[in-house]
This record gives sequence, structure tokens and C-alpha cells, in this order.
Amino acid sequence: MHQKNSKRLKKATKTRIKLRQLAVPALSVHKSNQHIYAQIFSADGQTTLVSASTKDKGLIKDGQSGCNIEAAKAVGKAIAEKAKKAGVEAVGFDRSGYQYHGKVKALAEAAREAGLKF
Repeated sequence: MHQKNSKRLKKATKTRIKLRQLAVPALSVHKSNQHIYAQIFSADGQTTLVSASTKDKGLIKDGQSGCNIEAAKAVGKAIAEKAKKAGVEAVGFDRSGYQYHGKVKALAEAAREAGLKF
């Protein structure tokens, strides 16, 4: 494993431990080179309540990149809407060790604007 990735995973572990202690559902973000994924887990971390990604049909237009700030905003809005339908209003934000910058920040802000509370 590369050193950069192992440092990111170590940060992610610390965040996930804290979210478990708070006993709130967690909004977890993952990015790859081509797509952005978001999931909301139950407070115990065992069950995925809702999920959204750029792979979902209709979320991004054909020919558009699946991993840019506009795509991250679309995923943030979609995850917030799905969470409302599932009855989840407040979550803890698990950025998976990524910096709160760029795509991760765009996803979080779009989810907040759509009504999800962090």
C-alpha cells in the first residue's frame, strides 16, 4: 500500500471511531479517478440506509465527467433527498481521510443546501 493512501486510511479510522461514539448515522464519501460515491450508514455502522453515486442513472449527463465538482454537487443533492425520504435528517460527516476541499467540500455543501444537517 502506498504511504499516502495508508495515511488517509489512518485518518479515516479515527473519524469513524469518533462517529461510532457519537451514535449518529454517518455520511461517508469515497472518490475514485472516475466516480464519486456517498453512503449513509446506520449509527452502528452495520447497515447502509441510502446511497448515491455518479454511476446512478440520470445523475450526470452523457459525456460529462463523473469526478468533478459539478458531479459532486449532484451526488450531494441526491443523497440528501434520499436521506429525507428515508427519515434521516442529521448525520455525521465521514470524509474518509480526504481533505475537506474541492469535490468533498462541494458534496458536503450541496447536501447541506438540500436540507441535510451535519
